[in-house]
Amino acid sequence: QGLLPSEFSEVMTQAQYNAPPINRSLVRSIIRRELGGYPEQVFKSFDSEAMAAASIGQVHRAVLKDGRKVAVKIQYPGVRDTIASDVALARSLFKQIVSNGFKLDEYIEEVKSTLLEETDYTKEGEHIQRFHERFSNHDVITPEWIEEYSTEQVLTMTFIEGVHLKEFLEQDPEDEERDRFGQLLWDFFHRQIEERDEVHADTHPGNFLFTPDGKLGVLDFGCVKKFPESFFMNYLRLLPVHLGRNEEKIKQLYFKLDVLRKDPETHKKENEIYEFCKNYGYTFALPYVEDRFDFGDPEYRELIAGYTRNAPFTNEPRGSKHFIYTTRVHLGLYHLLM
Repeated sequence: QGLLPSEFSEVMTQAQYNAPPINRSLVRSIIRRELGGYPEQVFKSFDSEAMAAASIGQVHRAVLKDGRKVAVKIQYPGVRDTIASDVALARSLFKQIVSNGFKLDEYIEEVKSTLLEETDYTKEGEHIQRFHERFSNHDVITPEWIEEYSTEQVLTMTFIEGVHLKEFLEQDPEDEERDRFGQLLWDFFHRQIEERDEVHADTHPGNFLFTPDGKLGVLDFGCVKKFPESFFMNYLRLLPVHLGRNEEKIKQLYFKLDVLRKDPETHKKENEIYEFCKNYGYTFALPYVEDRFDFGDPEYRELIAGYTRNAPFTNEPRGSKHFIYTTRVHLGLYHLLM
């Protein structure tokens, strides 16, 4: 948001869980290959129409023979090869416009390895089970992995009833209900941070549900990150030093996190980057100043978007590669709340 037109961002947001599905016969053949039988043989019932479809797979409703309602995620054929070729193309394009190829390679390898990891549905199933044990309670619900109906390319999990953000808002909910779900999103994110363990690193509207009984449903555990302790602790320190407006400590952290390379007091370009990041940090820290914060304030939304539009960066990558996913999580949370 901020860099691209809002209409484009809205369409791309929908595409995160509403892409065109693959045809039914291909779905049947994948299930037969992976689970040893056609859908009607494996399941008590199986909806051939996909209920959600995204970049690497689509999800179908089904009922197991023991009566449990499940969601079955089916991976598109050839996804790993597609990711490899797309990343290779992106690398060649970006190398035309950036001046530090070594740093770019770090970024691209971080994205590539994470995307490829998302194609291993067995690993995602393990993520699902760990997050279920950590977070499912009276306020938050996550699926449970059905291991015996899962492979690397088919993932079966318990089904969660609920609606996505767009449908929830179309119901014109009361402010009190909006605030409650907003608080649940905020608490889910910060509990992960406090535990300093694995983080659900795919914060977008397609991965959260608002259930009829008032719970926050959390979906899709393909992109789960565990950050190195040294980076993560410095990332966490960014908030208190910006809240305290301690410029000396802010500079120290920027050097540790590879945001700054030279002294901003003697290098004009470094000073531009420093001033931009510092002021963005002050703005980003505003929700933490008081006990309450209104993410619905259009001025705050415009302020955040303005930083994206007016970033002073040239064609030299800056910052640790781990910012790719911490930013995706934290900024994704802000955009959901806004």
